[in-house]
Amino acid sequence: MDTLKTHAPGILLCAALAAPCYAAGLALPVVGGPVFGILLGMCIALAWRKRPQALAKGVQFTSKKILQYAVILLGFGLNLGQIAQVGLQSLPVILSTIGTSLVVGYAGYRLLDMPGKTATLIAVGSSICGGSAIAATAPVIKAKDEEVAQSISVIFLFNVVAALIFPTLGGLLGLSNEGFGLFAGTAVNDTSSVTAAAAAWDGMHPGANTLDQATVVKLTRTLAIIPITLVLALWQLRAAKREAAGAVQAGGALGDFSFKRAFPLFILWFLVAACITTAATAAGADAAVFAPLKTLSKYFIVMAMLAIGLNTDLVKLVKSGGKPIALGALCWVAIAAVSLLVQQLLGIW
Repeated sequence: MDTLKTHAPGILLCAALAAPCYAAGLALPVVGGPVFGILLGMCIALAWRKRPQALAKGVQFTSKKILQYAVILLGFGLNLGQIAQVGLQSLPVILSTIGTSLVVGYAGYRLLDMPGKTATLIAVGSSICGGSAIAATAPVIKAKDEEVAQSISVIFLFNVVAALIFPTLGGLLGLSNEGFGLFAGTAVNDTSSVTAAAAAWDGMHPGANTLDQATVVKLTRTLAIIPITLVLALWQLRAAKREAAGAVQAGGALGDFSFKRAFPLFILWFLVAACITTAATAAGADAAVFAPLKTLSKYFIVMAMLAIGLNTDLVKLVKSGGKPIALGALCWVAIAAVSLLVQQLLGIW
């Protein structure tokens, strides 16, 4: 009860402030609720320098734990059977773009000499599914709220650009309807922007119906959250062991490290949620049954991003924004180019 009392004020504040941000995201899907949430949070933090201590623990809980619960609930939006039928056809393009983003992200991190965790979040967010991938990765690598805010801001910038220019670009390049669905699903970062770009294409090409294909491709990309987060967890464990070994050599004590402790348990529950959805729909259940859980997942993400915004120094974020934006641009351009190139090689274009 004491824990509930200390956390409730901050959680309720984030839940209340998330409501208008969520609504704004529905009205402007190309921007999305999480971006509105993080922007509102940063603006409040800028004006409200001395936040009451009674809110601190609840805001921190929302930015960490509620974020993990959001990722778990995200699994209820994944039908693995549907992905296996449709998404696997696009697997070569998906794997190529994900691999490209991670390689470019690492090269850009070394070239630009920028913080490693920010670079990791941008690379993973660009390669997989934008804000959702960042939400899943941040707890694993123990990223700071400011690093998450920086990464979300970069992803948002290129989401908007992609949603606005990709439909016209696809027409100029002569992409087929199938080709553009695959292009949007692999080269646009966030789900809301993928649907915005695909819907714009369908509006320009009546009867194209690329929205469904682009969405399935995007959901297939989302599954990459699982191996990516596990690899990062192992990487973190290895780094911790090296640090401990160095401490022992320096006369310190060896810490207690284990894979069990490093394993991101919420990712396991994310997979369980996806399996439940798949089994239920295979048994004849209506997928609409899981719609409330998917909606709650989205709302939780908005809440968590707002909490992250409340813990972020907007002035510092703007001053340090040059290198992250440059890295985001490198990943974005590389992914788009590789998506088109692989399609050309496979004869999909």
